[in-house]
Amino acid sequence: MGISGEENNVFGSKDISGAAIRIALTSDRASEKKLQMEFSQIGISSAAVDYGGEFISSVMKIVERAVVASKREGVITESHAEQGAVAGATREAISQIMPKAIGLNVGGKIGIARYKDHISVAIFFGIGLLNLNEVAIGLGHRVV
Repeated sequence: MGISGEENNVFGSKDISGAAIRIALTSDRASEKKLQMEFSQIGISSAAVDYGGEFISSVMKIVERAVVASKREGVITESHAEQGAVAGATREAISQIMPKAIGLNVGGKIGIARYKDHISVAIFFGIGLLNLNEVAIGLGHRVV
């Protein structure tokens, strides 16, 4: 699978960040669900959700979608600490892309991965106007 701790199922922040990026880059629901199953078999929980819209007005929707998808897929519980960790990692990922995206439309997929106390959020962004798109990935990590 390509995750470095896979042999003995001990994963660190780099591994979980890689898992979040991989799920954010899936092209359709079938490949997303297949990857989620593969991750689940080695102890990594994950979720993904699409988003899109004008960047500034989409920031809070992106954070909300990340938290809701994480709860829906069982990546986190209802605890404030876990929800805050996903929201914080999502805001970090967004802030990395902000200089490129302000004033433009964005769309893509949010990928969330968790192993024990490591939570990573990767956001794949298509940024642009008409067919003149830029692509970027923002990444955030928190420990719960």
